[in-house]
Amino acid sequence: MNPLPRKLRKAVAVLLALAGAAGVALAVDMTDRLRGAPITETTPPPPLVNSDNSDIRRVRNYAMQPPVIPHKIDNYQLDKSANRCMFCHARTQTSTSGAPPVSITHYQDRQGNFLADISPRRYFCTQCHVPQADLKPLVGNKFVDVEQLVRGEQQQQQQQRQGSGAPRH
Repeated sequence: MNPLPRKLRKAVAVLLALAGAAGVALAVDMTDRLRGAPITETTPPPPLVNSDNSDIRRVRNYAMQPPVIPHKIDNYQLDKSANRCMFCHARTQTSTSGAPPVSITHYQDRQGNFLADISPRRYFCTQCHVPQADLKPLVGNKFVDVEQLVRGEQQQQQQQRQGSGAPRH
C-alpha cells in the first residue's frame, strides 16, 4: 500500500513533469549575453582599443583606490627582470621625469620594514594599477561614491528638517 493518497501522488507527478519541462527549457538557452553567442562557440575577441593617453590624473572613486594609469603602457617590460614603470616613478627619477613617485608603502615589506628598493609584493604595478580606455560599460553600474552618498544623505536630512519645521495648514 502506497503511503501517499492518490490525488497527492498525481499532483507530485504533475509538478515533477513541469519542473522537468522547465529544466529542459532553461538548458536550451545557453547564450552568453556579453558576447551574444552560445557558450559553446568560440568567438573572436573584441578589438583592442587605444588606452587613454591624456596624462591627466583622475579622481579616485573610493578610499584606498590605487591610482589609474593615465598614459599608454603598450610594450612596457614588466616582468621579474625589469619594471619599466620605475624608470619614471622611482623616487630617484621623479625630479627629472615629472611623474608622481610611487607611495612609500611600496617600499615596505609585510612586517612594515622599509626597504632600499621596491618591495617584491608591489613590483608588478598592473596587478593594482590599470590603464584607462573610453569604452561603453558591458554591464550596468549603480556605484555611488561615498562622498556623493554622504552629501545625498545630508541633503535629504536637511530637506526633512525644513519640511518638518514648516507650518501645516
